[in-house]
Amino acid sequence: MMNMNNRFVPKEEVLIIDGEDIILREFADEDLDALHMLTWQPEIYRYLPGWNVSREVRADWLVNYEIPENRQFLNAVLRGEDTQDLYLRLAIFSKKTGELIGWCCTGIKSELPSPNREIVYAISKDYRGKGYATQAVQGMIMYLFANTNLPLLNAVALTENTASCQVIRKSGFTLQDTIHIEGEEYHHYVLDRQSWAEHIL
Repeated sequence: MMNMNNRFVPKEEVLIIDGEDIILREFADEDLDALHMLTWQPEIYRYLPGWNVSREVRADWLVNYEIPENRQFLNAVLRGEDTQDLYLRLAIFSKKTGELIGWCCTGIKSELPSPNREIVYAISKDYRGKGYATQAVQGMIMYLFANTNLPLLNAVALTENTASCQVIRKSGFTLQDTIHIEGEEYHHYVLDRQSWAEHIL
């Protein structure tokens, strides 16, 4: 696993996770158009239905929910408090082009047994097969285990989504079981702190 440098600055500055080829940064107002375009790529909404909403809805979510909740999550981390059911949503940027190429988020997956915090991600069709998704997931994992008391993390992927399953396994997760959500079959993976520590050695 690569070495990721976490930089968390409170108040009005932003969380940045610096990777080898990518940068993770919490969502900002100026990300609206790029995020909206990504959510309408068939390669993304095929596996993340419900993300491809209108620009107006995306703007409402971004400004009124996603950005404020990011701040709540990071402030909870800063104070050493439980993040509870808060979400953290990070945009993925290519270091080479500076383009917003995807996202990596963490939140509660109600369909999973507790502790049920999951990691979910998406990468633009133009940047796949380069290891960027794996870098993003690993960066999120490292941040969460280094800065919270979470005992384990979850990831789910449609059983047919072999590329996503590969990213999850490369990031240290192990297959727990197969579950059904809204009539679809998913692989359910878990990663605990000890396994993560062993994975990065």
